[in-house]
Order: sequence, then C-alpha cells, then structure tokens
Amino acid sequence: MSSFKENIDPNKMPRHVAVIMDGNGRWARNKGAARIFGHRNAIQAVKDVTEGCGELGIKYLTLYAFSTENWSRPKDEVDGLMELLVNTLQKEIKTLLDNDVKLVTIGDINHLPVDCQRNLASAKEATQNNTGLRMILALSYSGRWELVQAMRKMALQVQQGKLSPDDIDEKKIIDLLETAGVPDPELLIRTSGEMRVSNFLLWQIAYTELYITHKLWPDFRKEDLYEAIWAYQQRERRFGNVLDPAV
Repeated sequence: MSSFKENIDPNKMPRHVAVIMDGNGRWARNKGAARIFGHRNAIQAVKDVTEGCGELGIKYLTLYAFSTENWSRPKDEVDGLMELLVNTLQKEIKTLLDNDVKLVTIGDINHLPVDCQRNLASAKEATQNNTGLRMILALSYSGRWELVQAMRKMALQVQQGKLSPDDIDEKKIIDLLETAGVPDPELLIRTSGEMRVSNFLLWQIAYTELYITHKLWPDFRKEDLYEAIWAYQQRERRFGNVLDPAV
C-alpha cells in the first residue's frame, strides 16, 4: 500500500505545524473506560507525530496539551493528567535527546503542580542545545490568556515611558507573545472532527491552513500526519491576495 509520504513535496514543507489533540475522552468512552484511559493511550500519537515531523524536516511542532479552560474539568481527571505528564516527561527525555528534539513550553506554567514544573524545567534544560525539531507544549494555555498577558506587558512599558502608543504595531505585539521568535504555523491539524479553534494561538493562526480529521487523537498516526501535510500542499496560500487576476 502506498503512503501519502511518497507524494509529499519536500520543497513545500510547512515550517510549523500546530495540533489540537482532541478526542481522548470520546475514545475512552467508546471503549467503556474512564477519560484518563484515553489520555494514556494518546501518548503514542504524540510520539508518532513528533517522529514524523522530525523525519520530514519540519522545524516547529506545537501541541495543545492543556488549556486554561481544562482546569475546570473533574479533579480526578486533572490530577491524572498532571501525573501522566510528569511520568511521560521522565520516561521520554532520552528519546528527545536521541532525536535532537528541543522541548519548550508556552502558557501559565507557574499554575502547574510543583512536580510538573520541576520535570518540565529538567526536560527543557536537558534538551536546550538540541537543534532539530522544536516541540512546543501549550500547557495551561489559551489564546485569550496570551493576549491579555501581552497587553499587560505593553501597558507597563507605556506606563514606564519605554513605549509610545504611536509606536505600537504588529511587530511590538508579536515580540510580547508566548511564541516570540517562532514563525506562525502554516498548518493547524484538529482531530475528532470538531470545527473550532478552541482558543488556541488566536493571533498566530490568522492565515493558517486548517485541516480537520474525524479520527480521534489516540488513533492518529504518522500516515495521518502525512495525509494532512499532503492536503496542505494541494492548497494555494493567498494571504488575502488574488494569485490570478483573471479568476
């Protein structure tokens, strides 16, 4: 059986792929299990997508792992997720090092449990000199939260006389975002078939191509990533322009 990978054009590869990893709870419910069972079985999908992006030469992969809204979920599910995060980070540091993956995070990390913060800091420090794929985990993150933080920093700069309101432009805002220094994603993949962006990278996805699949996240594999990238390469990215005036 042929793979979508064979038809991917290496010259049209997105630099940055973002993923809304949705459907863990539904996947577990379909199997008559608790939601945390779905989260545990989603780890392989993360591995597959990370490896796939690395093999294709994609430079940035942002995974929406835990939103600010997720804190309102049942305590046992949140606790289970935090424990899963800690254990996974401990187990996967060697894999990240072996594959030259640099781990970074965006979001309100200080809101996470202390053991999570400690393991995140350890993994980030261990991989800080890696030069391959940069894997960005969005944890305790939301797009609106990020914009509020940026506006607060900007207001403080104005108050301190370091910034004039007349000098505020897109670049000034970009420099204050959690993703400062990271190119906007060209492709956003969402699993589970939901047609919404769920408060994710609201500024950054202004011109991002959206790819929606009905596959639930625990079932997502490299071939699904290849298909998404192949589909992305079939599109014309216009950025509001008309490529052919006759059309």
